[in-house]
Amino acid sequence: MAIATFAAGCFWGVELTFSALSGVTQTAVGYMGGHTDQPDYKGVCGGDTGHAEVVQVVFDPELISYETLLAVFWQCHNPTTLNRQGPDFGTQYRSAIFYEDEVQRVLAEQSKAEMSAAGVFAQPIVTQILPAATFWRAEEYHQQYLAKRGQGHCSF
Repeated sequence: MAIATFAAGCFWGVELTFSALSGVTQTAVGYMGGHTDQPDYKGVCGGDTGHAEVVQVVFDPELISYETLLAVFWQCHNPTTLNRQGPDFGTQYRSAIFYEDEVQRVLAEQSKAEMSAAGVFAQPIVTQILPAATFWRAEEYHQQYLAKRGQGHCSF
């Protein structure tokens, strides 16, 4: 098994998207990239922790590639809006790829460059590519939030 961690706005919908993929064995929502230990939702939303809302994906690389996960990442959010996704704004909603190793870093950089060169988005991509840090699991009520409620997507 391997791990991939993505920040793409509100983690509820992003988790649902990745959890539906064949080859993904587990997902969890949490916080990464900040300067506070043991962050909680209130602190992250308040902007005091520096953490982003993230989805950590456990996947079987024999069944789904990291490149496929990257492709889904680019499709499931707008990587051109700085610290914003839809109606949600703040640094916790930034777009970021947290790589686990050098291979993931190179693939993430290549993928970002390819997306930029392809002109898929009208604005420049602002996605950060950063080394993975401590994954702080979010409170249990956030885990599989939409699936637990029978919702197939976030509604604004």
